[in-house]
Amino acid sequence: MTGPDYTMELDLLGQGALRVAGVDEAGRGPLAGPVTACAVVLERDCIPEGLDDSKKLTAQRRAELHDQIMACAEVSVAHASVEEIDEINILRAAHLAMERALAGLSRPACMALIDGNMIPRNCGGPARAVIRGDGLCVSIAAASIVAKTRRDRIMWDLAQQFPGYGWETNAGYGSKSHMAALQNLGVTPHHRRSFKPVHNILYQVKSVTS
Repeated sequence: MTGPDYTMELDLLGQGALRVAGVDEAGRGPLAGPVTACAVVLERDCIPEGLDDSKKLTAQRRAELHDQIMACAEVSVAHASVEEIDEINILRAAHLAMERALAGLSRPACMALIDGNMIPRNCGGPARAVIRGDGLCVSIAAASIVAKTRRDRIMWDLAQQFPGYGWETNAGYGSKSHMAALQNLGVTPHHRRSFKPVHNILYQVKSVTS
C-alpha cells in the first residue's frame, strides 16, 4: 500500500489551475468541542515527506508534519462552534468550517479538493469531492494533519479549564471515561447538546429536578 500522492494536483495544474487546495476537517464525531477545518495549498517543489491520513499517524508525527506544512505551504484553519453545531447540525457545521477555511486563503483556489463525498454549499469557487481523499491526495492529507493537530490542541486547552473529562487524551470523543465524567460531573458549555449521549444526560437531569 502506498500513501497519498500529488497526482490529482498535477493533473489540475496541467489543465491550467494555478492554485489547488486540499480541504479536510476534524472533530465531527466528538461529544464536545468545535469542529475544525483546514485548507492547504502545497507548492509542488516543497511537499513534506510522509504526508498521510492523520488517523494513521502518531500525535508526535502529526505535530512534526504540522510544523513542516506550516513552513512550506499556505494554510488556513477555521472552526464552527458548539453553538453552531447544535443549531445547524454537525454535517452543515463541518461544511461551514470548510467554507471558512477556504475563504481564509490569501487568494481563492482554482480548485478545492474536498475530503468526503459531499461538497460544501459555498466553497467560493470550483470544488471536487474526493472519497477517502486523505489517503489519496497529499494536499488533503496535509489539511487533515493540520486540522487534527489544531483541534487536539484546542481540546487540550479546554481540558485544563474543565478537568476530569479526559479531553487531553480523548479529544472530546465519547470514551468510557468521558461518559463516566458526563454522568458524574455533568454537562459543560463545551458539550454538544444536540448529540444523543449529552442530550440524554440533560434529559435525565431535567426529569430528576422537575
